[in-house]
Amino acid sequence: MMEEGRRTMLQIFFTLIVLQLCASNPIFYESFDESFEKSWIVSANEDYNGVWKHSKSEGHEDFGLLVSEKAMKYGIVKQLDEPVNLKDGTIVLQYEARFQNGLECGGAYLKYLRPQDVGWAPKDFNNESPYSIMFGPDKCGSTNKVHFILKHKNPKTAEYIEHHLKYPPSVPYDKLTHVYTAVIEPNNGLRILIDGEEKKKANFLSADDFEPALVPSKTIPDPDDKKPEDWDEREKIHDSDARKPDDWDEDAPMEIEDADAVKPEGWLDDEPEEVDDPEASKPEDWDDEEDGEWEAPKIDNPKCATAPGCGEWRKPMKRNPAYKGKWHAPLINNPNYKGIWKPREIPNPGYFELDKPDFEPVAAIGIEIWTMQDGILFDNILIVNDEKVAESYREKASKPKYELEKTKEKAQEAPAGLSSFQKKIFDVLYKIADLSFLKSFRTKIIDVIEKGEKQPNVTIGILVSILVVITTLISRIIFGGKKATPPKAPPAPETETVSTEKKEDGSGSSSVEREEEDEKEKEDAGAARPRRSRRET
Repeated sequence: MMEEGRRTMLQIFFTLIVLQLCASNPIFYESFDESFEKSWIVSANEDYNGVWKHSKSEGHEDFGLLVSEKAMKYGIVKQLDEPVNLKDGTIVLQYEARFQNGLECGGAYLKYLRPQDVGWAPKDFNNESPYSIMFGPDKCGSTNKVHFILKHKNPKTAEYIEHHLKYPPSVPYDKLTHVYTAVIEPNNGLRILIDGEEKKKANFLSADDFEPALVPSKTIPDPDDKKPEDWDEREKIHDSDARKPDDWDEDAPMEIEDADAVKPEGWLDDEPEEVDDPEASKPEDWDDEEDGEWEAPKIDNPKCATAPGCGEWRKPMKRNPAYKGKWHAPLINNPNYKGIWKPREIPNPGYFELDKPDFEPVAAIGIEIWTMQDGILFDNILIVNDEKVAESYREKASKPKYELEKTKEKAQEAPAGLSSFQKKIFDVLYKIADLSFLKSFRTKIIDVIEKGEKQPNVTIGILVSILVVITTLISRIIFGGKKATPPKAPPAPETETVSTEKKEDGSGSSSVEREEEDEKEKEDAGAARPRRSRRET
């Protein structure tokens, strides 16, 4: 019995060792220490004319796969020895990407391809090649995200649907080496890490985390349902019984002459507002035949500077108290209102229940991108089933490069150095940027400050810019952001009661109300107050 027990213990011991060894070995690893040409296949598709190069990372002796030309499409693929099963246990997808010349518009993501159709060859790789997962950074215009897209098969319809991770992390903006990690967990969890730091946590089965959700809704709007012809969606209608009051004058102007106005004492009626510049003289090269009769340029009449005004005085205009504009019948509740029509819900024929995602195996890794930047370097592509192993690769292969690059970057950014006075100024500026009333402008202010730190000689200019912004905001807060204007007469009496409550469609106003508002705006624009000259004041 004791001998049998020892054998059992030894079997368990060796089994644990084997499991540990298997777990510590990566499923796939590409360091690009050797040329990629023997194991990676460049797409033969004519669209992919970008040239891949086996190149050193700038400042290192470490090699990677380089995007060498701008404004090109690139396609390259590596077939795995055996498909990788993503359904059992933890799977970690990880790789390095470095934007050595920055990234304004381009992608640096990987496609983890599922098994292809019979007859497919790696040289046929293109953007239509089916994948299981697409993962990695993408930035262009308003797009700035680290993608994670799962292509999942609907068991009812057999259709493959792209499910995008909601609110993915943004792409690092610098030119340093960064490691992108996706950890797929057996509990349906997903974690996205950048340089080992968790940036996003999600659940594959949560509708809050993926768009569209992996599990479809149980019901859908009936595509065959039609709105009845007599369905009335107008909440408010004009009162057909209302009549325009007899004293309502639609032709009364918005403004009239102020009969009570009196010409200011000292007004110079016979003096023009502008006079010829007495110091001006005709240029020597002026030719009356070619250039016409020369006239001295005009300047403000100096006599008018000390007087209330010059020229013919006219009574100023004021708002007409009798002005009412075009009459409209008031709005009343629509007795036939039925609400906003929506098609009825029917059972979703594509609905299914799911306990775990049905991941397709990964049979190859492809890079298929269109980028405006060159200098994108891929390295240390890893698939492993142990998160600690992925961490060890980050620490040994990637982190030393990042730290060296960061040190060099700091040294290059501060050759002139910041004086103690300048440092104090920037410290104050950062504190100002954190003020609550500057919250909506904080990103722009921080961007200006950071640029100023890199160019300390423009510190004073930066300070002035920030102070101008702050002074403008403070003046808006104090004065309401409006110029002083003469007091206006009270508005014309209202004849309509309009509901301001939001409708079911979120518009906040009915079509009738919007039509009236548009018409009112046109009337007001047509009767806009004319610009006054000095003589009208």
